[in-house]
Amino acid sequence: MIDQSSYKGKFTSDAPLGEQSWFRCGGAADLLFEPKDVDDLAIFLKEYPKNEPLVTLGGMANCIIRDGGIRGCVISLGKGFAEIEVQGTKIMAGAGALNGSVASAAAKAGIGGLEFLSGIPGTIGGALSMNAGAYGTEVKDVLISAMALDGGGYFTPFSVSEMDMRYRYCGVPTGTIFVGAIFEGVQEDKDTVRARLKEIKSKRQTTQPISEQTGGSTFANPSATELKQAGLPEGMRAWQLVEKVGGRDLQIGGARMSDKHLNFMINTGDATAADLENLGDDLIKRVKSDLGLTLHWEIKRLGDR
Repeated sequence: MIDQSSYKGKFTSDAPLGEQSWFRCGGAADLLFEPKDVDDLAIFLKEYPKNEPLVTLGGMANCIIRDGGIRGCVISLGKGFAEIEVQGTKIMAGAGALNGSVASAAAKAGIGGLEFLSGIPGTIGGALSMNAGAYGTEVKDVLISAMALDGGGYFTPFSVSEMDMRYRYCGVPTGTIFVGAIFEGVQEDKDTVRARLKEIKSKRQTTQPISEQTGGSTFANPSATELKQAGLPEGMRAWQLVEKVGGRDLQIGGARMSDKHLNFMINTGDATAADLENLGDDLIKRVKSDLGLTLHWEIKRLGDR
């Protein structure tokens, strides 16, 4: 057992993570640990039993917390990991910093190239772990390096090349917990950068159901190779595949795809986590059966069903 009194951070038993997630449904975590800082987290990782389950969460923007809850311990990086610092054209950001806050800090400093982060819900830690992207730019395009702790609590720096980042993929070892990153943009006129940031925010409000109980994109867009193998037109997006198989009119329990953007799943008010996951799985089966292509979840599903 962990001696909770020896840590500066906060522990919560039976933490209602599902209620706090963007979807506002799902189960609880057996134990939630919110470390105060990197040292607090490092000590915890050194002492936590290696045979016990351990999950790391950020802003819970792109995940479904299953109704049965999460066994073991969940680590959530909060205020102690949310620092943002500007040095020249570089931005140092903690893993708990909101992606939108990093984009705003860059714009305020007249640093261009990071505006796309405002279109990605959640935190820097999550964006690093999946090489998140939006509006034609991915994290790897502006990333200089990342700082992390391994499963044993030891500090591990990563260069971009060491992270093997590809479309919605980051190849760091399992158990790695990002604690911060350094990004670099280009010096530009502040008004120009702010205008692009405003445009992205406006586009997101117009095209995504951000006022609903939703998450990030449900499915990853298929690759050119996958489309070609299935005999589908080049450039088809996940939402178009969902529409082709009747996804616009499909609802399971309180879960359905948003009419505003068919790659965004929404909780209409009384959905369970199972409703959301069953809807996604049903669409995956339909696309495979009708179109011969396998859609891949972009949203993480965590815990027991």
